[in-house]
Amino acid sequence: MNIVITGATRGIGAGLAAHYKAAGHQVTGTGRSDGADVVMDVTRPADFAKLGAALGTQPVDLLVCNAGVYLEKGQSIDDGYDADIWAKSFAANVTGVFLTVQTLLPNLRAAKGKVAIISSQMGSDTRAPGGSYIYRASKAAALNLGRNLAVDLKGDGIAVGIYHPGWVRTDMGGDAAAISVDESVAGLSARFATLDIASTGSFLTWDGQVHPF
Repeated sequence: MNIVITGATRGIGAGLAAHYKAAGHQVTGTGRSDGADVVMDVTRPADFAKLGAALGTQPVDLLVCNAGVYLEKGQSIDDGYDADIWAKSFAANVTGVFLTVQTLLPNLRAAKGKVAIISSQMGSDTRAPGGSYIYRASKAAALNLGRNLAVDLKGDGIAVGIYHPGWVRTDMGGDAAAISVDESVAGLSARFATLDIASTGSFLTWDGQVHPF
């Protein structure tokens, strides 16, 4: 398979890239550091020309929209959560997802490929314990985006899945998180393998549970 993964230089993205490369697949990973196959920032619209140029007309079998940020840790409702954090978070977690899909739409159509959007259970309406307002809102928007893309791309034969990767021990998740990167990667890759038109628009956890919206 020809696979594209955004945010592939660390955490879950790096784990997925390593997993698929070890299995013999062609992987193009994006990231902001020099270790990426395509050095780009999903919050900069002009950078998507680099991604389009790198893929050319190659069919893309699987696009994993993994790049994302969680910028508001430690913020107070009284004097935090300023507008700049909102703008940066939505640029990465929502707009960046859409622009990635839009850029690679011809490649996905050529392969009748799949789109996997990494959202979070924190974006579900059923989980509202307070706090993390920006991250929760952006991941809810990513979930909604994925659901609507699934409708519009179904006619092209492109399946779209939305996933909660688990609470993972990464820089974002922290050392106290419940599962390792390897556990998340194993679960997510199994979910991606079973994604098809019949299940397009589904919201699943890393271990295969159907998550309520």
